[in-house]
Amino acid sequence: MVGLLVVLAANVMLAANTGQYPIQISETIAYFTWILGLNESAPEQTISLVLTEIRLPRVIASILVGGALAAAGCVYQGMFRNPLVSPDILGVSTGAGLGAALGILLSLSIVAIQLFAFIGGLITVAIVYLVATSIRHHDPTLLLVLSGIVIGSLAGASLSLVKILADPYDQLPAITFWLLGSFASVHKQDLYAALPLCLLSLIPLVLMRWRMNVLSLGDEEAKTLGVNPEQTRLIFVIAATLLTAAAVAIAGVIGWVGLVIPHIARLLIGPNFIRLLPIAMLVGANFLLIVDTLARSLTETETPIGILTAFVGAPVFVWLLFQGRRSWT
Repeated sequence: MVGLLVVLAANVMLAANTGQYPIQISETIAYFTWILGLNESAPEQTISLVLTEIRLPRVIASILVGGALAAAGCVYQGMFRNPLVSPDILGVSTGAGLGAALGILLSLSIVAIQLFAFIGGLITVAIVYLVATSIRHHDPTLLLVLSGIVIGSLAGASLSLVKILADPYDQLPAITFWLLGSFASVHKQDLYAALPLCLLSLIPLVLMRWRMNVLSLGDEEAKTLGVNPEQTRLIFVIAATLLTAAAVAIAGVIGWVGLVIPHIARLLIGPNFIRLLPIAMLVGANFLLIVDTLARSLTETETPIGILTAFVGAPVFVWLLFQGRRSWT
């Protein structure tokens, strides 16, 4: 954990110095020491403006979204006892995308679009959970997955319909770019809205993270050990959904983070969820911060983050599969 925190600090410095406007490392260090009250000489106004209003909100958003998606991925994979599960298994990403697309179609402000995305993700998961709990005498975990696939498909079809209805010269490109994920339009106000939601969602996960180890044993064993599996699973679903919806609302749909990062964290620390959760969040924060730095520095026009995470995540996941295959044999 200490090593990952050191790497994260180095990545923050690198991201703060990377961009169209050149800033020296010494100037960034002087800015941070001034912010912390260790240096009385204020930095140049231009440097302070670039770091405070543009780069640092983006850096903090990358860390926040990466940690949130990694934590949600750990929760879903542990709860469903399936390493191929990702945070959008219950349709939260598709529902959030549908909400954002509706906001863009109605020509709303960016704040309203983010609110529509957040509400769309929550409504989709609520429908999934209601459908799964209304069916009795079946495995509740399997019902959640199947309901998520069905409702997610309906939300995806609705999203396609919105794309057809959108203006092909203005609204459709905006919807497409939003669905690919980006931190280009992140402002401090977005962090003020997302940070409390993420912290509120992480509190039950941190306090109850030992129960995830119990849930992995199965419902009967969990009841024997004094854990209510239905109630615990509902709390985990709500917390992971809030994390995913908040992340998607600020940055759009970013794939592979919630699927690949928990696997990497397990290689580092093992499957114990008590230690796995904080390590996965740090790995996810480092990963997405590096990807975002590459997205705004590789080319003159910014590359959507969803494209880069797919290019990085897919080969890493294939490598993890080969590693697992060696251990099976």
